[in-house]
Amino acid sequence: MSQSVKAPKGVRLEHISKIYKDPKTHADFYAVKDCNLDIAPGSFITLLGPSGCGKTTTLRMIAGFESPDEGEIYLADQPINELTPNKRDTAMVFQSYALFPHMNVYDNVAYGLKLRGVPKNVIREKVMNILSLVKLDGMELRMTNQLSGGQQQRVALARALVVEPGVLLFDEPLSNLDAKLRVEMRTEIRRIQQKIGITAIYVTHDQSEAMSLSDQIILMKGGVIAQMGTPEEIYYHPNSEFVADFIGECNFLKGSVISCEDGIAAVNVNGHTVRVSASEGVKAGTEGTIVLRPEAICISDKGDLPCTVELSCFMGSYQNYHVRVGDTLVRIADNCPANKKVFSVGDTAYLSFDPICSHLL
Repeated sequence: MSQSVKAPKGVRLEHISKIYKDPKTHADFYAVKDCNLDIAPGSFITLLGPSGCGKTTTLRMIAGFESPDEGEIYLADQPINELTPNKRDTAMVFQSYALFPHMNVYDNVAYGLKLRGVPKNVIREKVMNILSLVKLDGMELRMTNQLSGGQQQRVALARALVVEPGVLLFDEPLSNLDAKLRVEMRTEIRRIQQKIGITAIYVTHDQSEAMSLSDQIILMKGGVIAQMGTPEEIYYHPNSEFVADFIGECNFLKGSVISCEDGIAAVNVNGHTVRVSASEGVKAGTEGTIVLRPEAICISDKGDLPCTVELSCFMGSYQNYHVRVGDTLVRIADNCPANKKVFSVGDTAYLSFDPICSHLL
């Protein structure tokens, strides 16, 4: 199968907007506003964000189920705004699977190829190859209602892949599965995408899904792109409190900048000096917010910031602490607590952290 797949295609969105009318006020509002994206061929991109942020609308415009009111969408440099969904070189995997219940697995997967008039012998070869790829060998005669949720999702994935689209689109495909199966299926989706090298655009509100799947994450808020970058960039260098808080758990400490040199700022927090990573251009005397991940903090008898322990809870792989620094509650995940001092509620302790594992907004 991997040899027969066409070259993947890039996707470009230039100043794309979608305007809807509010059913109550009848006023126009932007569901997506001035969206610019350049998605490289063969990459896995995730549109991430809370409900109503515009991610699904963006995906549906790429698929052709919605038309942009402003801007142009390109598929491999071809403008596609005027093309109907079946004329675009894309295929979508839906949240609801959208399988035909009266057809068996083979016929569900073969459906798109039959519509295209592909010869029977070629259909059989392609369908059997793709069923092997999604690990459904030997299940081609099963009816879809005899399959588990995870198997049904594999059929939906196979049906989309078998027509060899230039771009594969996913609309929250794992949200109907239980937690364990979601983790298994997202691993499978990434494995298959990397094996055949297809361009994939994936929509989810689940940040752990986005982190584990993506080459690039596009985090949206209120119809606009809040930040775009690799999972590592967005996790370690968020550009706002919204982004930091949406991707993983986060602590925010307010302070004033004492000095900044070579990307490291000295910051006064409650009369104590801590060192954090900072962007170029941070000025002494300005106020800032330190972004600090729970796993980046060390708690001990000595350190930079005094605190009072308010919660101490053993979680197996880590000790979960809530501590108070001045008026601010700070959450800590102290990994591998077996050989460390465990602090109790009411204890005074000190926090420290590597400057590189922090970020100043």
